[in-house]
Amino acid sequence: MSSPPPLRHPVPTHPAYIPEPPSTPGSPNGYQRFSSSPGPGQQQQSQSAMPQQQHVPAYMTSPFQHSQQQQQHSLHPPHQPHQPSFVPQPDFAAWGVNDATAQFGMQLGSSAVAAGQEYVQKNFGGIIPLSSIKHHFNVSNSYVIHKLKLVVFPWTHKSWSRRVHRSEQGQAEYQDPREDINSPDLYIPLMAFVTYILISAFHSGLQSRFHPKILGESASSALAVVIVDFLFVYIGCYLLNVQASKQAVDIIAYSGYKFVGVIFTILSSYLYLSRALYYIIFFYFFFANGLFLLRSLRSLVLPDPALNSSTTTISSGLRRRRISFLLIEAACQFAYMLFLVRV
Repeated sequence: MSSPPPLRHPVPTHPAYIPEPPSTPGSPNGYQRFSSSPGPGQQQQSQSAMPQQQHVPAYMTSPFQHSQQQQQHSLHPPHQPHQPSFVPQPDFAAWGVNDATAQFGMQLGSSAVAAGQEYVQKNFGGIIPLSSIKHHFNVSNSYVIHKLKLVVFPWTHKSWSRRVHRSEQGQAEYQDPREDINSPDLYIPLMAFVTYILISAFHSGLQSRFHPKILGESASSALAVVIVDFLFVYIGCYLLNVQASKQAVDIIAYSGYKFVGVIFTILSSYLYLSRALYYIIFFYFFFANGLFLLRSLRSLVLPDPALNSSTTTISSGLRRRRISFLLIEAACQFAYMLFLVRV
């Protein structure tokens, strides 16, 4: 019996040329397309066109090698020269305006704004210095709580003198409200003013007669009372030759504290109290507000001479007139508050 012929394994052979697959769309940076080995002619062209890159055949690479190449590329980006930042300038020519006309317009606008600021500071800065508004809003939570307690219960307060500190220029100035409980502020009067308008509208709604115009009417009435009170005190200080820094803003602040007592009086009407008890509550807040203004405005009408070097010695007659003016201002609060509580 003859033996079978020996087995011979075929020897693998590679074709001399494999056609290139069709081109793929552009891919993001760092992407490498794997393909078969190029032909002899294409290999020479690629080496002449891109000598810095080496073609890697598909059968000699692996996905793990490709991910490592991407990581190395992200960790070591190619060096790019530093380019200075460029701020684009407006192209006035695109709007049909040449550069000369545009520069003239910008200068004219700047001059108009500066003239407007100077006009406001010249005509209104003497009455209401805008720089002192920030001072009167510098409050804290502790100040608001203690100030409301002071307005409602002024009988328990002892010291009414305002604290003074030296500025960087060496001038004596009053401390901010958050540092001095006796300093007037604009936060509480403003919040009380808005609360009064809302409570007036709420009270009208409970009586089934609410209308959006009530908000405007309540705001107008409250603002009219504040303006009348401000003008009365401001003109009185002018006639009595009272000179103090931040005088107008202080007067506006003191004119708004009456809304605190008015709000509590209106809220007491919701407790269905008797008319006699309601008027007792009203008179209590009237006397409380009157005493508060009488003691607080004293620092404005009778200022400390140490705060102003130009303050002359007040004669006894002028002092009596100023004290009488304070008593009249405290008595006028009765008419103001009676008008406001009738919502």
